[in-house]
Amino acid sequence: MKMHWMRFGPAVCAAALLAAALAGGSPAAAQEELRIGFAVPLTGVWTGPGADMKHGLELYLDEQHGQFAGAKVTVIYEDTQAVPATAVIKAQKLIEQDKVQIIMGGAPATEGYALAPLTNRFGVPYIAPVVSGDDLTQREKAKYPLFVRTGWTSSQTTHVLGQWACEQGIKRVSIVAADYAFGHESAGGFQQVFEDCGGKVVQKIWPPLGNQDFGPFLAQIKHDVDAVFTVLVANMPAQFAKQYKAAGLTPRLIGQGTSADEFVLPSMGDEALGYVTVLQYSAALETPKNEAFVKKFRAKFGKVPGYYAETNYTSAQWIDEAMKKAGGKWPGSKEFVRLMAETRLDSVRGPLRFDDMMNPIQNVYIRKVERKRMFGYPDAELWNTVIKTVPAVSQFWTYGKEKFLQQQVYNRDFPPCRFCE
Repeated sequence: MKMHWMRFGPAVCAAALLAAALAGGSPAAAQEELRIGFAVPLTGVWTGPGADMKHGLELYLDEQHGQFAGAKVTVIYEDTQAVPATAVIKAQKLIEQDKVQIIMGGAPATEGYALAPLTNRFGVPYIAPVVSGDDLTQREKAKYPLFVRTGWTSSQTTHVLGQWACEQGIKRVSIVAADYAFGHESAGGFQQVFEDCGGKVVQKIWPPLGNQDFGPFLAQIKHDVDAVFTVLVANMPAQFAKQYKAAGLTPRLIGQGTSADEFVLPSMGDEALGYVTVLQYSAALETPKNEAFVKKFRAKFGKVPGYYAETNYTSAQWIDEAMKKAGGKWPGSKEFVRLMAETRLDSVRGPLRFDDMMNPIQNVYIRKVERKRMFGYPDAELWNTVIKTVPAVSQFWTYGKEKFLQQQVYNRDFPPCRFCE
């Protein structure tokens, strides 16, 4: 499915040609075009996040009248269904047949790990607003010089939550995380920092990605823990919160931001109240830039934007700013990535800059689900209220790049569960 932006009416075009002929000149040169291939899950369990991803990009393009720095933007969408093999097939089609200059998208970390080698082989920049697989901007970054992450690494935010949990006096934690790369890496980041500051992870439970029946997993949770740390994605969060409350479990819920993202909050009720999550964005950020974004998004799409929408909106802004540096003309893949690298943003989520491995250094927010009125809307709704802001967070946390990269990537078994009983 193609979306073409900024088509001029035939009368305008004819008038321009006539004026040029009467002046004895030639028609103006054709408008520069930037072609973006957007590989995004539009069906399957990732349909909700995928729709928000698409809407975030569309809103920014609408605001810019379909142009980046004067270049007409053509976006070609392909449904990956969140299946890595499908994502590769669709991305190759976008590159070879549709002649896109940029590949953008991917949702689960597994898609990113599949797309990065393909785009690198074809010499096409890959912009990743959502894909958060840690190693793509860590130990494997040298393999993928054209990979640009505009979102986050899986563990970048959960490092922050691990420290916060210690500061709250939380001592013992059970982990419930989706059993794939994002779940493993998010859980690993939390565990490492939490245990470094004196906490204990006493069990790890791994429901499969997309799981809807949490009964067997909830039955395993220890009742003497202070909190349950969750990493839930796509269609998992709403069912988990409802079933957790119905099971009568009392440990407080904390988790990765996707466990209570705004895309799922409308399908949650009072069972979500008090849920503390961590992310680089919250729709409840009380800044003029975010308030304007929330109102425009809600007016256009009838809902509050979540992380999946914001990160694609912001990614479009980042591409736009790089194109401005290039004078509105495609500068070539390597030069485009270099221009992206030097571009800093004052974005909806806060100030952004890249580290030397093309991952954002950014604010991270501790959020708490509350029912309240925001931004003049009349009804009290569930919002991720920001209770703490940690500025300029690196993907390497406070460990430093050199030390951090000496350890293996976080996975299902690393860090080991030393305190599991």
